[in-house]
Amino acid sequence: MQLASYPDFYTELNNGVPMPLLGLGVYDMYNQEAENAILQALEIGYRLIDTASMYNNEVEVGNAIRHSGLPREAIFLTTKVNDSDHGYDQALRAFEASQQKLNCEYIDLYLIHWPIKNKRQDTWRALERLYQEGLVRAIGVANYLEPFLDELLPSAAVVPTVNQVEFSPYLFLEGLLQRCQHEKIVLQAYTPLVRGERFNDPKLLSMAKKYDKTPAQIILRWALQLGVSTIPKSANPKRLQENFDLFDFSITDTDMAYLATFNEDYRVVPSPISML
Repeated sequence: MQLASYPDFYTELNNGVPMPLLGLGVYDMYNQEAENAILQALEIGYRLIDTASMYNNEVEVGNAIRHSGLPREAIFLTTKVNDSDHGYDQALRAFEASQQKLNCEYIDLYLIHWPIKNKRQDTWRALERLYQEGLVRAIGVANYLEPFLDELLPSAAVVPTVNQVEFSPYLFLEGLLQRCQHEKIVLQAYTPLVRGERFNDPKLLSMAKKYDKTPAQIILRWALQLGVSTIPKSANPKRLQENFDLFDFSITDTDMAYLATFNEDYRVVPSPISML
């Protein structure tokens, strides 16, 4: 893979660190399946791997990275603080445990996984310390809707680089996207493909036919053109390739706007707003 052929493959975080816009999410993948999927993805050309302490596969992720033959600096690795590990001291210990499981000298991006009540501010201070000590190249948050950003940003010594949330044409969080763009925070979409639950939508099928692409490719390309990072999950080699083949077409401005009208506020993961 020649990355120079993909001018929209990387974005620059607000601290100057480059991050691939397209990555592989490894939620609900375990043991050899997880390691094989990551190795396949890296061979195809993926360079961002997104895991979490909660996923119980950090050991396999680290193994795959080492077995890939790629230099460590070629891979952008994300992991996250588990819900049970919030608080200043506990988050620092959790990071150390994740680092040991991954067996990596550094982690590229460390995220607060969910904004747990009463503890998330202390957890953020722990992440700031990890960043200032150079143990992580960037820090960020996940599942932070606007009220959580309103709470965090006034007191934050470091502005998050990434906010990972559920996001798709069927859950088009336009206000949050605009807010993140204003704050120079990259919005990152998990479950961008709505777990396939809208692949039979006639509007989406019509768009796929127009571009001679699959519904998944239309959704993922739409996100990339919005500047939204996206981390679709698959262990299927055919799907991994399909989800990566996004760089030989572009969606017109008119069709981009049309895709945004697909919004139904449709979630496949419970809203984090209950954690306010």
